[in-house]
Amino acid sequence: MIAAAAVAGAAVGAAANLGRKLMVQGLTSNGNWDEALAAEHRLVLGIFDKIEATADDQTFIRAHLLVQLKHALVKHAAEEENVIYPALREADDAHDADALNGEHGYVKTFLYELEKMSKDSPAWIAKIREFRALLEEHIQMEEKEVFPRLKQSMSEEQNATLTAAMNKEGFAMA
Repeated sequence: MIAAAAVAGAAVGAAANLGRKLMVQGLTSNGNWDEALAAEHRLVLGIFDKIEATADDQTFIRAHLLVQLKHALVKHAAEEENVIYPALREADDAHDADALNGEHGYVKTFLYELEKMSKDSPAWIAKIREFRALLEEHIQMEEKEVFPRLKQSMSEEQNATLTAAMNKEGFAMA
């Protein structure tokens, strides 16, 4: 009886985890890789909007939104670092791949610093705004320059393969 309950509990847990992964990755799995990444960029900026709309005394909400931001950015970074940036290198664009990958290091530093800071401090929201400005520059470079150039350099089949690989990576991280 206990073993059956344990098996049933494990099955429910596995199904819930699969459902969560499908929900998280499903938001961006339609369309091409560049459209999916742009949708993730909008999702991240939306989380920043919610954070910036909080008051200093809403520390629980800020902490919760920071967890959401971190999860979205970690998943997004894995897709880019493990799929998109290697494709850039293959397309003879190692310079941009390395520059963008380096900026991801700053993202991780910002997340670490924000986690450690007091969420009710005016310095915390100032750090959020500084972080957002860095990300907006990063996003602009990707969406307006680097990604269109990469997409145009590849065939339709190569773009489809890149989309599938990115979705697989995103699903693993979701």
